[in-house]
Amino acid sequence: MAESPHSGYNATVQDFREIEYPMLKGSIYLDHAGSTLCAKSVMDMFAMDMTSTLYGNPHSGSWSSQLSSSRIEDVRLRLLDFFQADPTEYDLVFVANTTAGIKLVTEALRTLPHGFSYVYHQACHTSLVGVREEATESICVNDCQMKAWIDGEAPFKDSSSASSATLLSYSAQSHLNGTRYPLSWAKQLRSRNTNSKSTMYTLLDVASLSATSPLNLSHPDFAADFIVLSLYKIFGFPDLGALLVRRASSDVFSGRKYFGGGTVDAVTCHDEPWHAFKSNSLHERLEDGTLPFHNIIAADFALQVHARLFGSMARIREHTSYLTERLIDGLSGLRHGNEQPVCVMYTGFAGENSMLGQGPVVAFNIKNSSGAWVSLAEFEKLAILKHIHIRTGSLCSPGGIASVLDLTSWEMRKNYSAGFRCGSDNDIIHGKPTGVIRASLGAMSTLSDVTQFIDFVAEFFVEATKTTSSTEDTHKPRHDTSLMVKSITVFPIKSCGGYNVPPGMQWEVRPEGLAWDREWCLVHRGSSQALSQKRYPKMALLQPSIDLDRGILHVKYNGAPMSRMQNRVTISLLANSAPFKAFDSNLTSRVCGEKVSVLFCISEEINDFFSEAIGVPCVLARFPPGGQGLKSRSTKANLLKRRQGSVTKKALGVVCDVPSPPDSDAEKQDEGKILLSNESPILMITTSSVAALNADVKANGGDDVAETAFRGNIIVEDPRGTLPPYAEDEWQGITIGSRDFKLLGGCQRCHMVCIDQVTGEKKPEPFVTLAKTRRYNGKVYFGAHMRLDVGKSDDDSLQKPTISVGEAVLIRDAS
Repeated sequence: MAESPHSGYNATVQDFREIEYPMLKGSIYLDHAGSTLCAKSVMDMFAMDMTSTLYGNPHSGSWSSQLSSSRIEDVRLRLLDFFQADPTEYDLVFVANTTAGIKLVTEALRTLPHGFSYVYHQACHTSLVGVREEATESICVNDCQMKAWIDGEAPFKDSSSASSATLLSYSAQSHLNGTRYPLSWAKQLRSRNTNSKSTMYTLLDVASLSATSPLNLSHPDFAADFIVLSLYKIFGFPDLGALLVRRASSDVFSGRKYFGGGTVDAVTCHDEPWHAFKSNSLHERLEDGTLPFHNIIAADFALQVHARLFGSMARIREHTSYLTERLIDGLSGLRHGNEQPVCVMYTGFAGENSMLGQGPVVAFNIKNSSGAWVSLAEFEKLAILKHIHIRTGSLCSPGGIASVLDLTSWEMRKNYSAGFRCGSDNDIIHGKPTGVIRASLGAMSTLSDVTQFIDFVAEFFVEATKTTSSTEDTHKPRHDTSLMVKSITVFPIKSCGGYNVPPGMQWEVRPEGLAWDREWCLVHRGSSQALSQKRYPKMALLQPSIDLDRGILHVKYNGAPMSRMQNRVTISLLANSAPFKAFDSNLTSRVCGEKVSVLFCISEEINDFFSEAIGVPCVLARFPPGGQGLKSRSTKANLLKRRQGSVTKKALGVVCDVPSPPDSDAEKQDEGKILLSNESPILMITTSSVAALNADVKANGGDDVAETAFRGNIIVEDPRGTLPPYAEDEWQGITIGSRDFKLLGGCQRCHMVCIDQVTGEKKPEPFVTLAKTRRYNGKVYFGAHMRLDVGKSDDDSLQKPTISVGEAVLIRDAS
């Protein structure tokens, strides 16, 4: 597309962002960016008013309370005017959010004598889908079925239900991909429903549409009875929703039973329970309790700032439409070296013949040059490191996601049975993605956001044509290297610092890993979720040391001095030590989404030490070796397949043949036990691979990354320097001293490798470079998982297997 700005493009937005938000420089906002970034100006005005004016509870008769009441009604009228709604035809009810407005309508319809029938469009948000659970019958319809209904074909076939009303719900604009739907559907259906005994109502969700487009409720084709929206999505602040009700349809609320403070004129208790709802207006009967009057007053300033910055919603619509075309055009034009498209688009150009246009929401997925889907989790890891604000997943749109991804209900239930959950990393199941990438543009989005994002996708996901490498022999298993163990590191507390085993010390190796490795974890007091360094980088500053002679684990905090206690704590290594006990058997923790049964520390001194160190209320928990059920975990690593043929290369770097999950039971490895590690008992890395990666990092202008960043248990080196980089990808097993180990597959990496294990600081490297050089099927790998090959070594039944720093390492072929 041409580089000259479109007539509707607002070029001053970039300057405003840089002046008002200098701390956000370099960030790319593609997640409802527009309105949210003007929140600062609203909050500045709001703060000045709060410090100069006293507002009281509007349910009182004091001067400050009456001032609140007056401001609330002024804001109500201003919002009605903003949506071009005639106050004589519509009432506006303040609610917590869009979903709260939907629930109010649902509760009202539920009280009808014979309930209600429910029809909802497939593009509906989950909050609208949930209404079906209160209906006497329900059906989900697509565009063709909606057209058939408008043409006179009833949606319910042979229905015996005699419900009091029929409710149609749909979104004016899909929040999944920006598709817009006719606002005239309500009027068309009402004209078809004149002879029906069941009253026809329409609930319209305009939360997505109203964020960037004018909403004209006075238009003759507009006839929805209930309209729900979010003020947050329009203005960025305050966090508030609104329900607009057509006064002609307000009788549906007459059967409402619950009442709260402020909604009744009189109430009696004891022998004659009775109450009388307020009758002056609908909103008085529906706004239970004390209104969030400070938030409502803030909405007044939001309206002022919005008008000053953008002039009108029509200008925002033109601005975002231009950016949307640029984004769709840029992503659609990306091609791999073999001319295969990079992006699978679920949002297209609206076209000149479209009366409705296309909303500024762009949904897509990414495929590699071989046609395999790129994991959303891996995409998001890179996006976070590049300060890109974007959303991935199913986006609370079950019908929409099923439609664009061609997922049947049976497949979605099968995915759930296979372990898929909303927000999980397991986002490609049975060869199909379970979600999408969504970019949402808004009033404060810029052309720079769009171009930088397209460049980001091109940099990390466009692949050149595959070529055959001439270095095939360098990756074959070797036996003539002089490999040795450079270091052995144990991580007693999951996601905290490591303890380096001294040279010459024989360290026990167990089937579930190195002795004392990841036997403890820190658990959030509220959620019972095991804490991770990815979210709490300061965990790296908790430095453990193990005193085997005294049976003690020392933990020192290497951060700022603590305010209330010493910066170290001592924990017994004994499995039945006093500070740990099992609580209610129903109380479990979660590690990597997996439920585990742990022993919780009851020492306040110990728990307070960790809570203060990382700044989050937590409890130390222990997962001792042995046990069954929730007290036992199995390795998650995938068996490495022996590669047939040549090594493949891409312009982005070597892409190793790291395994995909086994396809059959015969291909699966025998189970191995693990404690609190993510995937396998032991993680091994080689110095040659670290050196090769650092060469790539430095070529990209970065600094060397320490070996400790990869948190390997065992680091293998070749003093002669003859070991090829990433040779471990092909190893089937190794022998350390007299102990045999079986390799289980490549270690999938996340941006935790970007945390400096000495300072706790987070940087973009080395994950950015790994994503270019070590990505396979959309996942990034570095290092190898392995476990003790029990029964392979002599006298394993008579003594505890041990290894030590400096021992020789031999590579073994598959047996």
